[in-house]
Amino acid sequence: MKRILVTGATGYVGGRLVRNLLEQGYQVRVFVRDEKKVAQYSWANSVEISVGNVSDYQAIRTALEGIDVAFYLLHSINSATQFDQIEREMAATFGSAAADANIKQIVYLGGIANDKKTSRHLQSRTETGVELAKHGVPVLELRAGIIIGSGSASFEMLRHLTHRLPIMTTPKWVKNRTQPIAIRDVLYYLSKSIELPKAVSGVYDIGGPEVASYEIMMQKFAAIAGLRKRVVIKVPVLTPSLSSLWIGFVTPVPTTLARPLVESLISEVVVDAEKSIDKLIPKPEAGLTPINTAIELALEMVSNNKIETRWSDATSPTAPWQKAQGDPSWAGATEFKDVRVEYSNAPIENVWACIERIGGENGWYGSDWLWYLRGLLDRIFGGVGLRRGRRDPFKLRVGDSLDFWRVEEYEEGKKLRLYAEMILPGKAWLEFTLEEENGKTKATQVATFQPRGLGGQLYWRGISPFHTLLFPTMLRNICKIAKRESKLLN
Repeated sequence: MKRILVTGATGYVGGRLVRNLLEQGYQVRVFVRDEKKVAQYSWANSVEISVGNVSDYQAIRTALEGIDVAFYLLHSINSATQFDQIEREMAATFGSAAADANIKQIVYLGGIANDKKTSRHLQSRTETGVELAKHGVPVLELRAGIIIGSGSASFEMLRHLTHRLPIMTTPKWVKNRTQPIAIRDVLYYLSKSIELPKAVSGVYDIGGPEVASYEIMMQKFAAIAGLRKRVVIKVPVLTPSLSSLWIGFVTPVPTTLARPLVESLISEVVVDAEKSIDKLIPKPEAGLTPINTAIELALEMVSNNKIETRWSDATSPTAPWQKAQGDPSWAGATEFKDVRVEYSNAPIENVWACIERIGGENGWYGSDWLWYLRGLLDRIFGGVGLRRGRRDPFKLRVGDSLDFWRVEEYEEGKKLRLYAEMILPGKAWLEFTLEEENGKTKATQVATFQPRGLGGQLYWRGISPFHTLLFPTMLRNICKIAKRESKLLN
């Protein structure tokens, strides 16, 4: 049985691929930056975990030791303006380490780029494949277009645009042809690549059974979701920049990620018959998933709160001025704290249930309009805002995105620590801890801010008055609701 390495295992495709491979009986090792993010996946105890950064040659070399097939599922389109340079450097380091480790096969998931006027994002995906292959290890590059599945960035963009805009003005590219593919079919091709009788070098396109424009996909979604047919007015003046800004406001997908997605749609993303995967891997016995079925399956998972992975699961590298999240508190020159404590007669499990439900559509237990304004301000400056919401309305795990926060630490019934991913002149955390004291539940809420320079210190002092409205109300309402719910249960 072949031994498999999956990079990007806490990302959208990687997280699902790991489960898929384990179900088929493969020995799987994952390469991740943060071991804590892996801990709460259902497959965490069934894999080997190798920790490191893809820019660290020795860490990659160690992760590749004894591996037969390595899946390269890394990207940086949401991390920096120079993402293409970062991606080339990452691929070069990985390819070199793979060659030294005598890896038999690299499988890389890229993007279809058969149009000469391709986007910077798709060009970077192509260059990544070229860079991986420079070092002598056979690279099987599978190229996909739009991936339809619960939690994918493309699907979230499609879903929210269609839901929220019964009438929309769109650029001409909504008429361009694209060949979307269901996430289940992507996983099928990735896993089947392991079964090939010998190592393969080459580029192969994968796509679903239908070619459709983005407008047709929106109308299909509207019909399946029980919405009226959308009125689409095409205008010539919406540039990719303007389109991505609008998408950043209307959907959970931030502008920084929306722009490369929009630019990709300007090109026709259709499988090239000469590069079709059919030459290498036969279609599934039941056939490829039609667009309608893929949308229905994705909506079903969303409705049942069974979103296994989301586009926002993958974290982007921190900015150069930021220290690592795990650094001790003394590593920063200055640290501000806002500490609130409440005592409740409600059992710890009830108070914890309220804390774990925080954010997303559940709200922030009071002064939600202030949270909305802060989220709006964040989106204006290119941040993620509040629209990312939650993966699950009731349960959290390390690595989950939660509005403009990220779950950094999670101890069920004891501690929840959130790290701020909004645009800030510094670094911020929001932490909740619970303990029993004198027969009552002691709930402690701590907001911590480590400023960057004078601007960061002025920022903290400027928003401190709003903290007096937000933080006491939030903790007080958490305890109040927990007490009410515990009475109802009794």
